Amino acid sequence: MRINRSSKIAYLVSFVLLLIIEIAIGVWVKDDFVRPYGGDFLVVILIYCFLMTVTKLSVFRALIAVLLFSFAVEFFQLINIVKVLQYQPPKIVMIILGSSFSAWDLVAYSVGILFTGGIEYFRSSMLSKT
Repeated sequence: MRINRSSKIAYLVSFVLLLIIEIAIGVWVKDDFVRPYGGDFLVVILIYCFLMTVTKLSVFRALIAVLLFSFAVEFFQLINIVKVLQYQPPKIVMIILGSSFSAWDLVAYSVGILFTGGIEYFRSSMLSKT
């Protein structure tokens, strides 16, 4: 599917809205489900929308890139990359990247990517009918 200018704008708007939602979750939600799992579900969609805004990657390649990136960040948490590199990044970086590995995060990322792929498939099938 070819990404046109109006699609880029839609991805940018989606990115901004998701960023606002993610910040709101981070600031105001203090539960054991929405913040950890909902946030991880949404963050892959957020990254995907950003990537589609700034690149010309195909939908499939962008989805795979975001999933691989998300998994890499999670596995860096598993090996405690901060300690391995003996570098303490700023607190905001640690908040964004997280600090503890969870296999459930991998599930949330995967579900988020599958959901996004489903939306893109539905969107492209609807566009092809017009």
